Amino acid sequence: MSADPEAPLRADAQRNRDQIIAAARVIFASHGPEVPMEEISRAAGVGVGTLYRRFPDREALIRAVAVDNFASVLTEAKRLAVEAPTAWEGLVQLLYHGAELQLSMQLSMLSQRSHEILKDDPEVAELRDAVLVEVESLVTKAQAEGVLRPDVGAGDVAVLFARLVRQLPAQRLKMPELAVERSVAIMIDGLRARPGTPLPGRPLGREDLI
Repeated sequence: MSADPEAPLRADAQRNRDQIIAAARVIFASHGPEVPMEEISRAAGVGVGTLYRRFPDREALIRAVAVDNFASVLTEAKRLAVEAPTAWEGLVQLLYHGAELQLSMQLSMLSQRSHEILKDDPEVAELRDAVLVEVESLVTKAQAEGVLRPDVGAGDVAVLFARLVRQLPAQRLKMPELAVERSVAIMIDGLRARPGTPLPGRPLGREDLI
């Protein structure tokens, strides 16, 4: 089932939708996607009936949250490609902003149900590929600047970030935001160009990601 009808929403309906997605994003990240829908409606400040009018089932809500997250990261990636002073700085900022993408990755990797919902969804796939195109561009330009190590590709960056967020379940950390920031900082330091341990094989590109 589609999460949203094609017709434009009234201002109040759009506000309700945004509140529901924002609440679901936080709750899914903390407790997983199987949280009762009633709890999400309470957190969003809307009635259960309103939630089900916008999202008729859990599948629709999970999909909507994933699409919203990927769209947010794509918008930020395109902005940084134009506004960041250097490609390296753009990549660094995007990785920190990638906390928005963290939930979509967690949903996809840690919940079998969510994985089944999202793996073949054409809109999710299109947005994911578009994000990887922007990452690939930043990686190439940052390497040309001499700041990013030359033996990595966009796929390496994506896998590093995916492994990072997979190992940081928010519900098991006292300060999840700080933990993520520190871990991203350590990862970024490892991506800087300098003499270091040679990496095995070849750089992973976005075409290496399934």
